[in-house]
Amino acid sequence: MSNFLQDCLVYRDEDILVIQKPEGLLSVPGKGEALFDSVLTRLHAIEPKTLLIHRLDRDTSGLLVFALNKAAQSHISRQFQERQTYKLYQAIVEGDLPERGEVNVPVCYDPSRPPLHIADPNFSKPALTQFEVIEYLTIQNQKVSRVALTPITGRSHQLRVHMQYLGHPIIGDTLYATVDGQTLSSRLCLHATALSFKHPVSGQALKFVCPPPF
Repeated sequence: MSNFLQDCLVYRDEDILVIQKPEGLLSVPGKGEALFDSVLTRLHAIEPKTLLIHRLDRDTSGLLVFALNKAAQSHISRQFQERQTYKLYQAIVEGDLPERGEVNVPVCYDPSRPPLHIADPNFSKPALTQFEVIEYLTIQNQKVSRVALTPITGRSHQLRVHMQYLGHPIIGDTLYATVDGQTLSSRLCLHATALSFKHPVSGQALKFVCPPPF
């Protein structure tokens, strides 16, 4: 087993592979040789049957599930599409966020400023995020909040845009945080902490938990 899989493997059986993605690594290859390195590329080198189900942003760390056959890929992908999975993230955001609430505003790509996305109430596809503060902290004399984020939908950059929309962007976010917020962490403080779904063969409910490294 390669060092990558040794370091990142959370669970494996004949049908699925669950790993903890490190921050700074693409989930899938991008365009061009410079962006070829990715989780999927590395897994294919170890297990060529690996099939993509979902992805995380390059700078987001945490739990990802991959399939090892077409039937498993189809089964779990359908669970994601029908919102039968459970995903929980942790983040550290700027300022004192209200204790709990939700953001129900569509998120869409902004073609004038790639790769940015924006919150757009007039966009056709809904985006819903629920949040709850875990603790209030101070970093470099600035108030921040550690928060649990539950994305009910799965739009690109949804959590990052929704936190910015609330006026509490995720620290270390070079796309959406304020200048001060970017200096509070050397990485994007967003981590996929928990993931639950039904096993594609047994139907057993599986839950994986991976604490954030920040």
